[in-house]
Amino acid sequence: MTEMSYRLFRRRSRRDRGQVAIEYLGFIPILILVAMAGIQVGLIAYTAQQAGTAARAGARAASLDPGTAQEGCQNAVSSWLAEGTDCGEAPGGDQVTVTATVDIPSIVPGWNFDPAQKTATMPLDH
Repeated sequence: MTEMSYRLFRRRSRRDRGQVAIEYLGFIPILILVAMAGIQVGLIAYTAQQAGTAARAGARAASLDPGTAQEGCQNAVSSWLAEGTDCGEAPGGDQVTVTATVDIPSIVPGWNFDPAQKTATMPLDH
């Protein structure tokens, strides 16, 4: 390799490294968006699981003491989800049905989701 071609090779490789860095910087927002979407999907699944737990706990509380479903629901979910938790109690004969509705938090501004909703039925304790 001659001296001149070696210098051209060195200059070109430095420029290529800069180009690769700029291409990588352009790809970072896509990687961040994919990571945030993955976290959001996990958060949706967790909230749905918490809604099921809240419905069962609310139904259990209401079967022992009618009118206590809301308290039972809120005590069963994580503290950061409790504020967005609502439980409806529907007595029917010898059983009570509780529907828990838990708001799904969003980590991405502009992404809004319907709340997670689960229902549980328990026999009344006489």
